[in-house]
Amino acid sequence: MAEARNARQHRTPPHGEHRGTQADSPLDKRVHAFSADVADIALEGRVDAKRFERPVPHRLVEGVSEMMRAAPDATAVCVSELLPGQRFDVVDDAEGWAWGFSAHDHYVGYVRSEHLRADAPTRTHRVVAPLALCFHRPDIKSEVAMTLPLNAEIAAERFDETFLRHRNGTFVHHRHAGAIEDFADDWVEIAEFFLGTPYRWGGRQRAGIDCSGLVQTALAACGHFVARDSDQQAASIGRDVRGKALQRGDFVFFPGHVGIMADGERLLHANAHWMTTLIEPLSEVVRRLNLPDGDAVTAVRRL
Repeated sequence: MAEARNARQHRTPPHGEHRGTQADSPLDKRVHAFSADVADIALEGRVDAKRFERPVPHRLVEGVSEMMRAAPDATAVCVSELLPGQRFDVVDDAEGWAWGFSAHDHYVGYVRSEHLRADAPTRTHRVVAPLALCFHRPDIKSEVAMTLPLNAEIAAERFDETFLRHRNGTFVHHRHAGAIEDFADDWVEIAEFFLGTPYRWGGRQRAGIDCSGLVQTALAACGHFVARDSDQQAASIGRDVRGKALQRGDFVFFPGHVGIMADGERLLHANAHWMTTLIEPLSEVVRRLNLPDGDAVTAVRRL
């Protein structure tokens, strides 16, 4: 099925839209940073590499969302997305590309070095709106300087009853950003923010999102930090409730795909069949898969 996002190798592009379910090494290269040349020092004694390096924490600069790539090349396959202010731990840096992993899920990839800062100020707030507007002045009629996606992290201070002042000098409405430790309660409601969002392999925001990115992003807004890919999520989110009556908020897994139940019968998911995020009957998704060797649903998990 064309709507798959599953496991993938660290450096190997996916075949079609499916990803392999297991890395060649006993250690999954999606979440363990190692190669023949260099490896995370935490893996010393577990893998062979010419050198081992201690990861150095960095953060993505303000106003930039960066696709993490499978290779140090702007045309390489996107494996995930780092949002503004999020932490990325650098294991190696060469020729303008930093190699390491995103701190929230330990996912390995390449990010352009110019967009990372090792001296970023402590993050105080997190974007809680689908898209936050950052104004040049503390006035909603002023020019928008930049936008920030849901879950972007910023350093800001209270300016007045309406605005926060971002450390870069722009102003964010207080309804668009909450304290870093404040989270929503309803991940289905958060996922609904993304209805109509185009499907984008590796995406994690309103500009484009994929199936497991939708699950990860919605749960992160609610304080649940889960793995990046659908097979990882199927093995780790909540508890197994397959065989029980489905309910709102359940996570339904298929070969290389995942969605969230909007209610007992309809699935909310980002998918490459429709190239968008939408809600449709679960029965229609199952029918479309039409697997000859059994049930299309591989797992159902519930928090």
